[in-house]
Amino acid sequence: LGYAEAHYRLSIFYHDVEKDGGKTKHHLEEAAIGGHPSARYTLGCYEGRNRRHDRAVKHLITAAAQGDDDSINELMDEFRRGFVSKDDLADALRAHQAAVDATKSVQREAAEELER
Repeated sequence: LGYAEAHYRLSIFYHDVEKDGGKTKHHLEEAAIGGHPSARYTLGCYEGRNRRHDRAVKHLITAAAQGDDDSINELMDEFRRGFVSKDDLADALRAHQAAVDATKSVQREAAEELER
């Protein structure tokens, strides 16, 4: 994930300094290909803002399946607007829950308790 994380961070940097967004989108795409859920979510939002809802939904479903919570909220909004079917939303919710469940363990829960 280091490679994907580096591209994601570069996308944030270029977003702050670039006017046309070409490098920002390039690094977001590279991070998303590398499996970075936040990059995938951000691409989904970008496509939605540009009224390419079919592409936006694909990105958001992928991010949700990787456990990204913000993608679920955005998918719900897209569902309310009529761009996501009920079946696709249900599949995304199941995939999201499976991803979240896969990250749970007794050791992680114990570590979280220590941090509190």
